Amino acid sequence: MCGRYALSRSDGELVELLDVGEVVGAPLAPSYNVAPTQRSRVVLERAPRDEPGAAAVRQLRTLRWGLVPAWAKDVAIGNRMINARAETVTEKPAFKRAAAKRRLLVPADGYYEWQQREGRTKVPHFLHDPDGQPLTFAGLYELWPDPAKGEDDPDRWLWTFTVVTTRASDALGHIHDRTPLVVPPGMRDDWLDPELTDLELVRQVVDAVPEPRLVPREVSTAVNSPRNDGPELLREVPAAD
Repeated sequence: MCGRYALSRSDGELVELLDVGEVVGAPLAPSYNVAPTQRSRVVLERAPRDEPGAAAVRQLRTLRWGLVPAWAKDVAIGNRMINARAETVTEKPAFKRAAAKRRLLVPADGYYEWQQREGRTKVPHFLHDPDGQPLTFAGLYELWPDPAKGEDDPDRWLWTFTVVTTRASDALGHIHDRTPLVVPPGMRDDWLDPELTDLELVRQVVDAVPEPRLVPREVSTAVNSPRNDGPELLREVPAAD
């Protein structure tokens, strides 16, 4: 699964990296310990609703982590929908409509996984690009209408997202059996393309994503608490004997 990640890059860096055409909302402070239910910057393509026929615009937006489908009775369901399995994302009712029409990219410096070691508590690792390049996870988003707010309330619609995960490769599987679906630069346009709505074609894109080339490093257990945040969480700690 993907339960925590780091995103320290500024809006300006993300705009340049991901060819963003519109920035929505105020910038967020860097976070080295993004956790479920927290808000984070994501990138998606969407046509303006008030301009019929207008072309889609690639946007940088802030969404809440934990998918809340439009049919949900309350936001609590999002706590159980932080990840969507790549193997079934185009089939499960909770995800397939978003897989067809509402895909996004989650930029990250890397993500955390916890390795179970015999006789020890789970050991956190930070998995990242060996050259320090940013990652982009495949994700989905939904808009949930808050029934407690009026139709003219600008805060009526809650934007939420989930991270798509897949089986980890042999190189990473010793730490955890799941990993985010890391979309390489050459496939980002395909994943975000709003014209791609056929689920069979979406399935082909998912299946074509190559295994990521990531390296892990053991980090402090301070990352276990989402209250802790700061670049020190990324520092390597000596492995215990």
